[in-house]
Amino acid sequence: MLHSLKACSRLLHAVGHAVVGWWTIRHKFPSLPQEERNARVQAWSRRMLQIMGITLKVQGTPPAQGPVLLICNHLSWLDITCLHAARHVRFVSKSDVKSWPLIGTLSTGSGTLYIERERRRDALRVVHHMTEALRQGDLIGVFPEGTTSDGRGLLPFHANLLQAAISSGAPVLPAALRFADAATGETSQAPRYIGDDNLLASLWNTLRAPPLLAIVRYGEPQESHGRDRREWALSLHEDVQQLRRETH
Repeated sequence: MLHSLKACSRLLHAVGHAVVGWWTIRHKFPSLPQEERNARVQAWSRRMLQIMGITLKVQGTPPAQGPVLLICNHLSWLDITCLHAARHVRFVSKSDVKSWPLIGTLSTGSGTLYIERERRRDALRVVHHMTEALRQGDLIGVFPEGTTSDGRGLLPFHANLLQAAISSGAPVLPAALRFADAATGETSQAPRYIGDDNLLASLWNTLRAPPLLAIVRYGEPQESHGRDRREWALSLHEDVQQLRRETH
């Protein structure tokens, strides 16, 4: 019962914080410079994690500035909030998120680029926009697995979005994310969201969980010059695997 009451309190605070974020994006963002928008997204994300009982732990060095293409494993609907809290980047996300109530506004306001994953040709359009954004000095984030996994292993990496880094000459920065019980350090499955998992059930499991750590570990940037994207995807897969093993 105590866990449920605490979860209800966290849920109310999280919804209130999301509404404040929505209002800020709708009414404040149009008059703010991009740097201030990015700072507000990062601060909002840090506060959301605190409300949900999650402590952010950053290992390694986040990118100070672009152009950089960040790649990371994908575990949960919480991943983008965790990575934004560590360092704001523009993420590539599936197109249907744009139409989600409240979340769509928050996602668009944070600079998300949308892709229709069921249309192969849409990847070409998104790679073009990513390339232009990287050439302009942006930080772009992608989940090359294309969907969430259970965290026990990595799904194969899709290579197509790496073309944006190759075409723009931007470096790629591998990173790994793990959720852990704050008391024991053991990996937590509470925030997982895979397969037939229900989003609301995943949210409730996260809110009812004991205090959690969100551990983000950054590797070293890799130059894109002369890369073959398929071979690079395979080596980056190994790099992220190693970063996952090193989170502690």
